[in-house]
Amino acid sequence: MQSLGKALLVAGAVLMVIGVLLMWGNRIPFIGKLPGDIIFQRKNFTFYFPLTSLIILNLLILIVVWIIRKFTAN
Repeated sequence: MQSLGKALLVAGAVLMVIGVLLMWGNRIPFIGKLPGDIIFQRKNFTFYFPLTSLIILNLLILIVVWIIRKFTAN
């Protein structure tokens, strides 16, 4: 039961971080405009794939999960 409580706390913290990023994400100027983010624009069509932004986000999530696992390991 204790592990369920920890999991719920971590899930809540992750949701809070996602909420803050959604609220203030447009104020961070470099998100989505990094070299390596792919944008194709045509007359009626825009394709956007934030490759570099996704890689950086993945590394940040990996570091956070590693830190959490390090401190919660038995």
